[in-house]
Amino acid sequence: MANANVRVRFCPSPTGNPHVGLVRTALFNWAFARHHGGTFVFRIEDTDAARDSEESYQQLLDSLRWLGFTWDEGPDEVGGPHAPYRQSQRMDIYRDVAEKLLAGGYAYHCFCTAVELEARRDAARLAGKPSGYDGTCRNLSAERIERYRAEGRESIVRFKMPDEPITFTDLVRGELTFTPDNVPDYGIVRANGAPLYTLVNPVDDALMEITHVLRGEDLLSSTPRQIALYKALIELGVAKEIPAFGHLPYVMGEGNKKLSKRDPQASLNLYRERGFLPEGLLNYLSLLGWSFSADQDIFTIEQMVEKFDIADVNANPARFDLKKAESINADHIRMLDVKAFAAACEPWLQAPHANWAPEDFDRAAWEAIAPHAQTRVTVLSDITANVDFLFLPEPVFDQPSWDKAMKGEPAALLTTARATLETADWSDPESLKNAVLAAGEEHGLKLGKAQAPVRVAVTGRTVGLPLFESLEILGKEKTLARIDAALAKLAA
Repeated sequence: MANANVRVRFCPSPTGNPHVGLVRTALFNWAFARHHGGTFVFRIEDTDAARDSEESYQQLLDSLRWLGFTWDEGPDEVGGPHAPYRQSQRMDIYRDVAEKLLAGGYAYHCFCTAVELEARRDAARLAGKPSGYDGTCRNLSAERIERYRAEGRESIVRFKMPDEPITFTDLVRGELTFTPDNVPDYGIVRANGAPLYTLVNPVDDALMEITHVLRGEDLLSSTPRQIALYKALIELGVAKEIPAFGHLPYVMGEGNKKLSKRDPQASLNLYRERGFLPEGLLNYLSLLGWSFSADQDIFTIEQMVEKFDIADVNANPARFDLKKAESINADHIRMLDVKAFAAACEPWLQAPHANWAPEDFDRAAWEAIAPHAQTRVTVLSDITANVDFLFLPEPVFDQPSWDKAMKGEPAALLTTARATLETADWSDPESLKNAVLAAGEEHGLKLGKAQAPVRVAVTGRTVGLPLFESLEILGKEKTLARIDAALAKLAA
């Protein structure tokens, strides 16, 4: 049932280019919020000054807009009652909460050095014990703390985990229990006073009243820590409730490995530059861990929103299949109104994508060929190679295509085809087909064999858009001139 009180968040870090795993997480959160008529909060986790960049931040904004993810609260001009939505602008909030945790006995200063920590971890491993923090500084006396400070030791702030199991029901994986030895005390503030993700993320979720946290499986191990922190924040009056957690399955790439943001096929920019439609890409990404139905893979984003339920997400890893992504995108291209398709192709019909001069672009020819091209392209960038024969002064011959088509006695066939085309009705593709068919019959060839040399002579390739419709749009004069040029090339 719809629940307008649902509040979810998408909180990426502005580091590098957006990747498809990140988009899948955004999609599931956005669809969940829209399904329930709830609120989608977009928050930027930019507390890592060494890795975060303004360029990446702007890319995130641009990418979400391109995908159609409107946010109800967030950065830029959207704003909201919990502003600011960039963590770098919320440092005073985190410092205040950290002080409250220390004063309430929920956290403590830890003076252990990196050398000491590593030595104790090594000893624990050798003894077959958990190698997490062992609580050495949990109950330091005031005198010991003063002595450490006098020695010039720096301290981080650690959250004190309860000495009891933590159980919660994951929206994807069901009931999970973590024992104390697997969830040791953890750092929430660095020695320089900078708050860590382990603090800022749940604090922001609490203050922004997030009801459901839907995130990647890689963050599952941090959930018991956050639940314990939430309980402390509730007791301190900072949080109202613990959100429900749902951990989304890994997206796997080649070799059964988790798809890394460094994998070439993980980059969102790659799909955008190739001409994936947002609708096609989102349709495919939604299938990475969720399904619309047993017998339907193609659907609109509106249909997904109507049906999406986090309880239907599969906990098993999902494999990224580029060929299936392309196939689904092709289906969405077919679903476009032809005018919308023509408009979507415009960027690829102009520099730097197009390899013809701007003055050679013929809009009337493009509008005529668009309905035929729409049935043939997989991604929008395919359009350039499919229609360049219309706008180039002469075709660019693909040598393997030339060699494949110009076998036997191609000159004789082309000479006859030229003659039959000369007298054909150029306003009727069927007449052009019959002309080539007649030429083929004269040389003992079926249509498929007869049209191959004609296609390569006119378009430069053995495969492409419907030939006879293409010839009609190109026109009689240019078609015959190209056949003459091919005959000259054969004679050379």
